[in-house]
Amino acid sequence: MSPDSKAKWRKEIDWLLSVTDHIVEFVPSKQNTNGIMMEIMITRQRSDVRGYIPALKKLDGMLLECLDNFKDQNEFTYVPKDDVESKSSKKREKDKWWLPTPKVPPNGLSDLTRNWLDFQKDSANQVLKAAMAMNAHILTEMEIPESYIEALPKNGRAILGDTIYKNITVDHFDSDYFLSAMDLSSEHKVLDLKNRIEASLVIWRRKMTNKDGKSGWSSGVSIEKREQLEDRAETILLILKHRYPGIPQSALDVSKIENNQDVGHAVIESYSRILESLAHKVVSRIEDVMHADTLVRGPSGSLKRNSLKDSTSRAPGKFPNAKEELEKINYSNTPISMTLSDFMGWTLEQEKESGEDLSNGNETTTLAKQISAANSKKLSYLERLETLGGRSASSRH
Repeated sequence: MSPDSKAKWRKEIDWLLSVTDHIVEFVPSKQNTNGIMMEIMITRQRSDVRGYIPALKKLDGMLLECLDNFKDQNEFTYVPKDDVESKSSKKREKDKWWLPTPKVPPNGLSDLTRNWLDFQKDSANQVLKAAMAMNAHILTEMEIPESYIEALPKNGRAILGDTIYKNITVDHFDSDYFLSAMDLSSEHKVLDLKNRIEASLVIWRRKMTNKDGKSGWSSGVSIEKREQLEDRAETILLILKHRYPGIPQSALDVSKIENNQDVGHAVIESYSRILESLAHKVVSRIEDVMHADTLVRGPSGSLKRNSLKDSTSRAPGKFPNAKEELEKINYSNTPISMTLSDFMGWTLEQEKESGEDLSNGNETTTLAKQISAANSKKLSYLERLETLGGRSASSRH
């Protein structure tokens, strides 16, 4: 980023966040008045804003630092748009003709630069996963607009269609088999499936809250069956989120954002979405350089290009949790971002420290660190189950 662009970015972000200082809540406190302790109510910044904004600012700084680290590198450049080589290379991705084409040396990048690019990509991916998790969580906190609910049919089968409804209501359900039977050949079709599943989930939850039969949302299906369908729909949505993180926002998310009346939620959602988009671009640009390197090195060193979908993929039910991702960043001993020269010094230092540990017999210390990290991961996993993946039937609404 040029200094002017960076200054403009920071100024506009400050404008966006300036209102958050005035989003407050009342909390009980004690005050000493002439020797008498009195309980009073004072104002402080709302808890969700107080938790999210500093974390997002940290992610913002990490991304800017990651971009700054590339300014002194000289191993790869970008081909001018009117260059013949640029036009020929663009044939590999006609849908991204507007992006600059990276050019690497004839023999490819050095091993050190390749490792450094991998390091920078991993750093940007940490930011991406954390921003995705925060954005997804704040969207779940937003109320579903009545206009969205009123536009829905009264049963899930009408919105899903016969084929999808039949596959999701089978006795022996398998999420991978379900998705393999769906046509996910394009971004539009993936988004359409996500819209249908989310709409059916809203319908089933409405029916869960209207079990008395007096409402048009009441259902003759048992509560147990309704909970089962809801769990299956949530599983499918989790898989779609981590397999296709780059797809546009669903109709439900767009409706929530457009009709949201909470300024705090609006600021957090927009800021996290901006950082998610920027991190996505940084990772994609790094992958472009790595792909150009594999092409130059020839078939022997050529590997299939890793897409962003692959780099952020994970097992079903493990969509990134905001708190867990931030803990990884806060407690990791590895520097989040560094220049190429710093990376050279860091790798040598790591090798030296590793040798000292072995020579001094510090295996016990290393094992203690591993145990501590394992305990931390267990706690994070339990918290993740409580927030996204493990809500009980009584907590559903």
